[in-house]
Amino acid sequence: MTAQHITGIDRHVRSAQIEKAMLYGLLGLLLFGPLAFGAVEPWAIFALEMGSVVLFFLWIAKLVLDGEIFTARIKEGAINIRPNPLFLPMAAFGALIATQLIFRLTAYAHDTFSLALLYFAYALLCFLANQVLLRGAQARRLALILSTYGAALACFALVQGISSNGKLYWLRQPRMGGWIYGPYVNHNHYAGLMEMLAPIPLLVSLGRIAPPKLRAAAGAAAAVIVGTIFLSGSRGGMLAISAEFIIVAALLVQQKRGFRSALAIALFLAFVVGLLAWIGGDDVMRRIASVNPGHSDIAADLRYSINRDGLRMFLKKPILGWGLGTFPTVYPQFRSFYTNFFVNQAHDDYLQLLVETGAAGFAIMLWFLATLYRRAFKKAANWTSDISGAMTLACILGVSGILVHSAVDFNLQIPANAALFFVICTAAAAEPLAKPARKQRAVRSQPAQDIADSEAALRPYATNF
Repeated sequence: MTAQHITGIDRHVRSAQIEKAMLYGLLGLLLFGPLAFGAVEPWAIFALEMGSVVLFFLWIAKLVLDGEIFTARIKEGAINIRPNPLFLPMAAFGALIATQLIFRLTAYAHDTFSLALLYFAYALLCFLANQVLLRGAQARRLALILSTYGAALACFALVQGISSNGKLYWLRQPRMGGWIYGPYVNHNHYAGLMEMLAPIPLLVSLGRIAPPKLRAAAGAAAAVIVGTIFLSGSRGGMLAISAEFIIVAALLVQQKRGFRSALAIALFLAFVVGLLAWIGGDDVMRRIASVNPGHSDIAADLRYSINRDGLRMFLKKPILGWGLGTFPTVYPQFRSFYTNFFVNQAHDDYLQLLVETGAAGFAIMLWFLATLYRRAFKKAANWTSDISGAMTLACILGVSGILVHSAVDFNLQIPANAALFFVICTAAAAEPLAKPARKQRAVRSQPAQDIADSEAALRPYATNF
């Protein structure tokens, strides 16, 4: 074997290692955020932003090893970048924020710039997810990891709920109080995370993409995750997960699934109901029936007042808004009631988007969602047997749940939840995942045959990734 072949083998191995590091590094960042109290504190935000930059430079290193930078391949065309239809509305939103900063159209440039950096980190994570999540085998591994993570976090939340001392991880006292559930200060944001994770094990249990024993375990994991959404006391979370169930039920009816699906759903619901009745059924029922709970969580009348004041803010600057991230700075001059609470968010993601980015930002959001759903529905048709379709449907269910919840809360202002939301949106709109290649009997052209011979020579020396 020549030195050129050895160099090629070394590059191939290192490139595969970098790709693997990027994939699991990206996953690690997404899983780190919820454990760090939702990544709402400066140190956690910095870790999220710096981690995304490090992963981006790893991608650049992979391009160099693959010979796509500083080689003759540049002369043949552009760098091989996998496109995604969501990148265009993302770029338009970035241009809108840049306009606010450049032309000083924001009420507080520091807050707008700081949040713009965080949104840039989201964009990097979405871009990298689109470049490295390419194969069905990767999606299967990620589904297993996310299902296990969600179930483990739900079990932790259950234990903490039973033995809580009012502190995060039984150690840290929240500075401004809250309704702790799991690693989050606000129980609504825990529910928002679980709304995005629950569809993954649920669809694994209902489809045919895994062995029977694994499907049963996935069903149990989904039941525990869903149960904690109700036990958390988040009414927005209960509404969101109910909307996800309605979508799944409609799909099953449309596909005329048989007795097995009906039995699986019945067992799943029985498990959830049993869990709720065993641990906190009375509290859950009181929470569902409550209108104005006597808890530190923001009351319904206060939400209404904030929303009414927010509409007045929007009407004052309806086109480009007050500036990204400026809601808590501008709101006091529009507040119509007295309170000791610091109102840092609008408790309605749609209203906050209108206030901070105006009608222009809201239109970009509608463009983003229309593109997402149009693309995802085309891929999700064979979700019961196709891993690409199952992944897409799981993503779109999680997105739908959080969009319902966003009407009554601010999950998308929490970095951990927002990062996961944008990444699963990107995955749902991406190209279908590659399947294992089948043997071809067709006669190859000479260049193709040369490539095949080279790959055959490399195969014994390449590490299986």
